[in-house]
Amino acid sequence: MSENRKTPSVGDEVEEGRTIAIVTDIRGGVVWLRPQGRGAPEWPAEKPESLRIRRTRVELIAAGDL
Repeated sequence: MSENRKTPSVGDEVEEGRTIAIVTDIRGGVVWLRPQGRGAPEWPAEKPESLRIRRTRVELIAAGDL
């Protein structure tokens, strides 16, 4: 289970509504997401404050999922 952080970091797996995505970048305070499949297009998070961190980058690496 992920640590208790409110702000996601690059590489974290997050939920945006019903969508599960990876944080790919944070540019100028804008959080960019992509679905878990590689090669899919990125999009800016509509409400970054409402993103829920499912697993951190460290947890994904430990599980072999990143």
